[in-house]
Amino acid sequence: MPSSPLRVAVVCMSNMNRSMEAFSILMKKGFSVKSFGAGSCVRLPGRASNLPVVYDFSTTYEQMCKDLLHKDGERYRSNGVLHILGRNERINPHPERFQECRDPFDVIFTCQESIYDRVVADLCAREQETCQPVHVINVDIHDTLEDATLGSLIICELCQGLQQADDMESSLAELLLAAEGKTGRSFLHTVCFY
Repeated sequence: MPSSPLRVAVVCMSNMNRSMEAFSILMKKGFSVKSFGAGSCVRLPGRASNLPVVYDFSTTYEQMCKDLLHKDGERYRSNGVLHILGRNERINPHPERFQECRDPFDVIFTCQESIYDRVVADLCAREQETCQPVHVINVDIHDTLEDATLGSLIICELCQGLQQADDMESSLAELLLAAEGKTGRSFLHTVCFY
């Protein structure tokens, strides 16, 4: 079993719902975890699906909450966005963008295939310095409160299995196959290098 905690990153598009729910669960289980968004900005539901409310990644969760309360507090309370922002604020001051982080991780979980593609492309474009491997695994999670929780529990179970494995490299394929059988989901996986 590895002597140090597994270093985990979870990435969704805006570092708002899916990655932060996984961050919260993994943090409570004692993992060294960070969460990120891979988009160019933070997008929240607006009055219409084609009119999102857009923020820069440097905008704090508290600022977003105040802005949305001012815009239409009842709407954002009833659709759960204010609840999400409150949870996020207790974990981290503001969203973070994956492409700006240079911390090494043992495993990076993404929450949809397009995010997986962005993360892998970013890692492959970086200059390799240490040749330390990082496993990038996609767990498709719909961007709803319920699926964010279910997906986070799958990620947590995978992390627990990896943390307990004598050899993460040789155990990973077996863990993913077992998770696919249990959940009925398929996972994308690749190895990149720092």
